[in-house]
Amino acid sequence: MNILSRARTFAGLLGAMLCAGQAFALNAGDTADNFRLNDQTGKSHELYYLSDMKAVVLMVQSNDCAASDAAIPKLNKLRDDYQARGVTVLMLNSAQSRESVLKATQASTNVPILIDELRLIGESLNATQAGEALVIDPQGWKVAYRGPVEAEGASYAKDAVDALLAGAPVKTSKAAMKGCAVMLPELGKRNAHAKISYVKTIAPMLEEKCVTCHRAGGIGPWQMTSYEMIRGFAPMIREVVRTQRMPPWHADPHYGVFNHDRSLSEEQAKALVHWIEAGAPRGEGADPLLSQKNDWPEWVGGQPDLIVEIPAFEVPATGTIEYQNPIVKNTTGRDVWVSAVAFNPTERSVVHHILAYATRATGNVSGAAALRDTYLAGYVPGGDIVRFPPQTGVFVPKDMNFRFQVHYTAAGKTATDATKVGLYFMDAPPKYPLRQMVLLDPFLKIPANTKEHRIVAPPRTFDRDVLIYTLTAHSHYRGIASKYVARYPDGREEILLNVPKYDFNWQTAYELKEPKLLPKGTTLIYDTVYDNSSQNKANPDPNIEVRWGEQSWQEMIYGNVRYRFVDEEVGALKTAPSQEAPPF
Repeated sequence: MNILSRARTFAGLLGAMLCAGQAFALNAGDTADNFRLNDQTGKSHELYYLSDMKAVVLMVQSNDCAASDAAIPKLNKLRDDYQARGVTVLMLNSAQSRESVLKATQASTNVPILIDELRLIGESLNATQAGEALVIDPQGWKVAYRGPVEAEGASYAKDAVDALLAGAPVKTSKAAMKGCAVMLPELGKRNAHAKISYVKTIAPMLEEKCVTCHRAGGIGPWQMTSYEMIRGFAPMIREVVRTQRMPPWHADPHYGVFNHDRSLSEEQAKALVHWIEAGAPRGEGADPLLSQKNDWPEWVGGQPDLIVEIPAFEVPATGTIEYQNPIVKNTTGRDVWVSAVAFNPTERSVVHHILAYATRATGNVSGAAALRDTYLAGYVPGGDIVRFPPQTGVFVPKDMNFRFQVHYTAAGKTATDATKVGLYFMDAPPKYPLRQMVLLDPFLKIPANTKEHRIVAPPRTFDRDVLIYTLTAHSHYRGIASKYVARYPDGREEILLNVPKYDFNWQTAYELKEPKLLPKGTTLIYDTVYDNSSQNKANPDPNIEVRWGEQSWQEMIYGNVRYRFVDEEVGALKTAPSQEAPPF
């Protein structure tokens, strides 16, 4: 689709948004746009994922609201009676903060409460009255009914659900609602949103969060080179922000603070969506995207101390490609401590990931032999350089060579990649050796046609105090969520990282802003949830039981942890520290 076609699409979308005036008005027969939100347990929910359901009931919930509280037992019954018949029941809270929702007594319900902290979803649904229910038909996402769950003896929501199940028209599509007011301060402020500056607010935001990938030579599918491009893609931008697909950052912000956070801040997300919904006005001033830099450096960390060239590999247009494991000679001639590793693929579109090791092997490495290799760092899309934490490093003796595991994926056309890897050395040994460990279960089994299958990797209990630096969650196409939990010696548990919407296309290493101290006796637990159903659009085949394997159509549970022992210093070491480097 060219820019002109996108502009026409955007004009149609904008017209639909504005047809009711300055505020959204989602009435019976109107289409509910897709969105994704987390519930009170940290689980992620996407509206359009529920396309296999017969009906979706979404009730506006608010703490300390009599109308909302009174409707909850009715929702519980609706869920209990209809869940097995393909009806999903949810609640939406756009009124209170997440903390307030968690503190409120919700023991009376097991219905997920979707927490709309930015209030963008509440605005688009015009969710201004607590206790009001929307019954949505997943066949087209039209609102079939809007109003109270029940009123004056009439079971409006249940009747609408029964009609959808029977394939019959909904007799009552709207009923008067007397609920508690839900304050959505930005609702109806379209004129104010039209004054959000593209030049001062929107373009700088995109340069900060998006242009690194959406540029010439970047991994983004299109380039953010001008206002015209942004306006043409505006409906898509709104959708991917509302469904949390972009920017690609999947950590739950309520657990842990991480470096290199690619997500939009709350204010940025609201400004961007409101600006688009107000028509994406150009405004005055020179377009910052027209003058953005195009001279991106070959090495973002400066010239490396050693450049290792991975042998060129021709990636076919289609088919399964075995992992490549080339070994390249170490030419340093001396022992070194590595402080950072940079990756420079020549064909980023076909490189899914690269793992770099130091090895004494001279040929094929697999199984237990790979465990003796020293793990250095990994490349994933969007991450060009891995810098080790201050005062830490990884030791590579002069008699070890370099091994690389390269996962290529076919991209529809033949391509040749010749990745270069840059190593940065320390002038003197660091104070602390950096270690790595993995939590995995190579005996995993995922049943066929199963939407949610949880696997817990065998946990690890530390026999010394440790500092955790980085947590990485890895699975394949069926992985949908992962979590790290620390269970302390006194029995308390703390979530260190929650990834409620895992995306195989982005293998993010979550580097803690402040290292996490885990005292001796702490157990680290890592689990992943898999969706081996046809609702998982990335699933290669929902009809088979899935087991462990390297290929993307197989599966893994693989938790990579970078850490150090608190009481271990380089000067006291007699041998190089463990780097646990399994061959995957």
